[in-house]
Amino acid sequence: MPEDAGVAREDRSYTDAWGIRIHAYLWPAREPRGIVQIAHGVGEHARRYEHVAQALAAAGWTVVADDHRGHGATGLGQHGGDHARLGRLGPGGTHAATEGVRGLTRLVREELPGLPLAILGHSWGSLLAQRIIDRHAGEYEAVVLSGTALRTLRRMNGGDLAKRHRPPGGGTGVEWLSRDPEVAEAFLADPLTLDAKVPQLFGVLEAAKLLGTPRRLARDIPMLIQIGSEDTLGGPRSVELLAAAYRRAGLSEVEVQIYEGARHEVYNETNRAEVIAELADWLDRHLAPAPA
Repeated sequence: MPEDAGVAREDRSYTDAWGIRIHAYLWPAREPRGIVQIAHGVGEHARRYEHVAQALAAAGWTVVADDHRGHGATGLGQHGGDHARLGRLGPGGTHAATEGVRGLTRLVREELPGLPLAILGHSWGSLLAQRIIDRHAGEYEAVVLSGTALRTLRRMNGGDLAKRHRPPGGGTGVEWLSRDPEVAEAFLADPLTLDAKVPQLFGVLEAAKLLGTPRRLARDIPMLIQIGSEDTLGGPRSVELLAAAYRRAGLSEVEVQIYEGARHEVYNETNRAEVIAELADWLDRHLAPAPA
């Protein structure tokens, strides 16, 4: 592979406590300063973050990500190759999906010991990441949340996320993801993505397990929140309340970056290069080891 072609993605897998094989991926930095673990959103899969992983790996950060329960290669294996059942979590539900993310944390800690680890959760992945750090903050050195919200019914939109951005005539229904029309086209053409509604997909009881507010954390770790001002899941006010809640829960450093005009997927927005560069800069300032 030419030097300017980026790093080669490597496959990994592990089996969760319910016997489901979780598929995961690793993008190794040549001289890693740390690790970023990505937790993707509902109705998508880890390989949608290829460009993010490549950019971070080029900046010195090894990246790992799994296809969560019911999603991507994990979901296809779990459901016998039936694309119509993608998104269904299966036995263990939300708890199993959360523990599946922690399973990747354990795997990467064993494979790459000694490196600082940040968990980066997007959308549903950010809700899973919140569940994890509320109970297991000591497993990470930093946390990044994107496309996120305070996990309450009042501050998280459980309705029609596409309504605000739907063009005359109806459009595709996924314009709320990004201002870039190519993102919507790629999403719709991807056989491993689906326009998912969480309560209908997971069931009301499992969806309710995603709700909650930050509790007193076991460790003070830095947090970065990156969202678009036009994100319909939560939006700036919800995120301001989330940041305040984490400060009360014991985090001394919570930084919020709001991108004017951007929608839900800030790493797929028209200004994605700016967003990813600011993410890499934040990691450099908060997670990279000090020079000897």
